[in-house]
Amino acid sequence: MSSYTNLPAPSPEQGLNRYLQEIRKFPMLEPEEEYMLAKRWVDHHDAEAAHKLVTSHLRLAAKIAMGYRGYGLPQAEVISEANVGLMQAVKRFDPEKGFRLATYAMWWIRASIQEYILRSWSLVKLGTTSAQKKLFFNLRKAKSRLGALEEGDLRPENVAQIAKDLSVSEDEVISMNRRLSGSDASLNATIGMDGEGATQWQDWLEDEDADQAGDYAERDELETRRELLMQAMDVLNDREKDILMQRRLEDQPVTLEDLSSQYQVSRERIRQIEVRAFEKLQKRMRELARDKGMLTPA
Repeated sequence: MSSYTNLPAPSPEQGLNRYLQEIRKFPMLEPEEEYMLAKRWVDHHDAEAAHKLVTSHLRLAAKIAMGYRGYGLPQAEVISEANVGLMQAVKRFDPEKGFRLATYAMWWIRASIQEYILRSWSLVKLGTTSAQKKLFFNLRKAKSRLGALEEGDLRPENVAQIAKDLSVSEDEVISMNRRLSGSDASLNATIGMDGEGATQWQDWLEDEDADQAGDYAERDELETRRELLMQAMDVLNDREKDILMQRRLEDQPVTLEDLSSQYQVSRERIRQIEVRAFEKLQKRMRELARDKGMLTPA
């Protein structure tokens, strides 16, 4: 995408409420209009179409960004990162997949925000394991489930429960709670007036059912599983690896008939090789996962 110099940008000088009011001026798109704009961007790299797609979703980006206000970072910068994620989503959006841009953009927005937060906090102090990152993004939700949102240190029984639920040590829970406590703004704090009265923080928050860290955790787990898969592939010979990849790992699986012709064996023989290779791969992946502590011994 070219330039977005005419996008409204949040800044401390401008004021958050003024920014929120400004982005409300951009109209929401009907499905047909969104589809046509996305097609113009995909087919012709029409910058004006991309601009409309972005501006119509700035409210979504701001709403998601508000859900990350508890990390002690300037809200204007968090919203700016959300907008970066939104622009990446528009750049990669394929309208032919059949879903709305908002559904696709949510992942990119959250990923951009979370990467910014992790860059801004000291990973040396936070730790870099999947469990520690999960703790970073899920501590407040875990405290809420236990009714332990008051300021100050957690009670020992709450520390123990959170440590168990998130698979981290009790010391890590205590340390992270002390880093993050006291930085949340009041949900009922008024941030300005709109046409229907006062606007409060809670009016801009994500749904309670939304998992702020879900995408991050899923992506982290997916990357781990991909690494395991690549390592486990070594247990297969070249023919098994090729047949399994063509049959199971391609977007458009190759037919038994085509592989039969390629390898000059029967379709039944190809099927047998595929099944055997898959069983070997599953067994090796379980072994690797167990070695990494991802599975408990049977």
